[in-house]
Amino acid sequence: MSLFNRTPVAPLEYTRKAWMRGWVGATMFFLYAPLLILMIFSFNDSKRNVVWKGFTLKYYEKAFNNESLVEAMVNSLTIAGLATAFSLVLGALAAVMLWRFRFPFKGAVEGTMSLPIIVPEICLGVAFLIFFARIDWPTGLPWPLNLSAITIAHITFCFPFVAMVVRSRLESFNREEEEAAKDLGASEWQTFRDILLPHMKPGLIAGALLAFTLSLDDFVITFFTSGPDTITFPVKVYSMVRFSVTPEVNAASTILIILTIVLTAIALKLQGVKAIAGSHS
Repeated sequence: MSLFNRTPVAPLEYTRKAWMRGWVGATMFFLYAPLLILMIFSFNDSKRNVVWKGFTLKYYEKAFNNESLVEAMVNSLTIAGLATAFSLVLGALAAVMLWRFRFPFKGAVEGTMSLPIIVPEICLGVAFLIFFARIDWPTGLPWPLNLSAITIAHITFCFPFVAMVVRSRLESFNREEEEAAKDLGASEWQTFRDILLPHMKPGLIAGALLAFTLSLDDFVITFFTSGPDTITFPVKVYSMVRFSVTPEVNAASTILIILTIVLTAIALKLQGVKAIAGSHS
């Protein structure tokens, strides 16, 4: 009788089937095994990154003592921070505009905003190179103004991602909450601050994390828009890898991976995954 009383398994309840658990585990291993190997070999006491020779931290010390590498990391973090801040504001405003208002050529505006997402990065990089050369963008400026061209380029291709994430979050908003707040005497700003903005918060955090990650690890567009006196972390790592993949490169890459994981954990904590799931149930 127990055979006929079994609860049917839903398509997404993979934890109830051994073969699906194995399939998911194999996929996760395939995706993350290279990262784990890279992190392990960053402690390898060997210049040739092929055979394990022993445990050491000297390549992390070399990475932190490498002034050009540290400068590149600071530049990347500065650009990513500025690009995230501006992209968050522009993306949020664009998302609210496209979600709330009707205006002529709205479809054309939406299509134009999605171009940085669709167009290949190599095309964007060449376009930015021609644009900044055409307007004779100044070079040799003091830090951080020397990063302005890269920052502008990163804002251009980051803020549509923020707008896309925030707008998808706004689709679940109940407009009757706004009407109720206005009926109780709230102004437009109070309604936006106390009603709409808290609902947008998970989307804003997710969009900010996405923009920061896209900006931090971008290589193609940065390569075309960086000046002779500016270098970012991905470009620096590429120049190091051109000769050989040493444990120093692995150490620098491991630092970036750990930074990304920490930022993701903080974002998920601020986002409140359980609260979001509860609001949609």
